[in-house]
Amino acid sequence: MKRNYQDPVYKDWRLKVYKRDKFTCQMPNCNAKRQLQAHHIRKWSSASILRYDINNGITLCRKCHKEVTGYERQYEYLFMDIIRNK
Repeated sequence: MKRNYQDPVYKDWRLKVYKRDKFTCQMPNCNAKRQLQAHHIRKWSSASILRYDINNGITLCRKCHKEVTGYERQYEYLFMDIIRNK
């Protein structure tokens, strides 16, 4: 299933993730507040049941999001830990 970024359900999920994260990149030592993107901790393509679960999302800036792309598994526990402590 291809992602529709204009889907109201997806937009609502993304906004909830941003709000929880106070519109700030959650990558340790970053704290950027611009060019934010909502990252799926467990990949959109492989975790369809978690697509709209706020606990499967984390706010990253575009630079940090690009860094983790392709290495999602390595960051999964770090991101889950950050979310758990909110």
